[in-house]
Amino acid sequence: MTVESDSRATLAELGARVRAWRARRGMTRRQLAVDSGLSERFLADVEGGKGNVSINSLAAAARALNITIIDLLQDAPRPPLARAQGLLARLDDNQLDQAYTLLSTNFGLADAEGREKRVALVGLRGAGKSTLGAQLAAQRQVPFVELDREIEREAGTSMSEILLLHGQAGYRRYERRALLRIAEQHADGVVMTTGGSIVSERETFDLLQSHFWCVWIKASPEEHMSRVVAQGDMRPFGAARPEEADMSPGVMGEALEDIRRILASREALYARADAVVDTAARTVKQSLRDLDRAVPAF
Repeated sequence: MTVESDSRATLAELGARVRAWRARRGMTRRQLAVDSGLSERFLADVEGGKGNVSINSLAAAARALNITIIDLLQDAPRPPLARAQGLLARLDDNQLDQAYTLLSTNFGLADAEGREKRVALVGLRGAGKSTLGAQLAAQRQVPFVELDREIEREAGTSMSEILLLHGQAGYRRYERRALLRIAEQHADGVVMTTGGSIVSERETFDLLQSHFWCVWIKASPEEHMSRVVAQGDMRPFGAARPEEADMSPGVMGEALEDIRRILASREALYARADAVVDTAARTVKQSLRDLDRAVPAF
């Protein structure tokens, strides 16, 4: 199909959708013209698949039809799905999370085979995910993997290069591919650590929860910061190497406030995990015992 014929097909499909929505609303073309401020002749051309249509014109037609421009551009959902979408649209973010949990629990949407054998540790860096994950994997005699390394393997390059070449959208695509590959390759069990921001991507986090038993490894902001510094991670202080870090009280205070803000913004998301292990004021041995109890036996 040529670009020109493809464009004609798109305009014809768009025109058919405008016509179908107008019929669904019981509106004549003249009524739609009056309500939208568009000319009747223009609407006739649109419905006939002729001429170019601007976003502003589509938005005006959509408002007159009492729908969104997205409704106009996408396929009409099945009536039961449309009713469910109408109900969900009234909910706030916390209620949507609760609705997701209810649907996945009642209809088995989150019960991928062997999910309880695949453990994913979520949480901010410095919580102890890698230390506890490696020890739990050894104790359960299953492989231990770090999602960040698997994303690099998927892309064939480093994390910084992925972001430079493909941006956040490209990075998330590789992340989802790596998640599905790990789930498929480790049906008999695995312990995996994830990046701290994975919970902020609803689609990716939903995918993670549908294939892995998720545990939030939690710690206080102060412990997060002290642990990353102990590991030689100078990002809280705007440096790549220890010798470049500004450890003045003012900078340290700002870094701690940044960690507090990140934790506060993600707390409700992390709390969606299947279990929580709080490592605050706990030794590695105590936290490992807590983690072992939080994960189903396999």
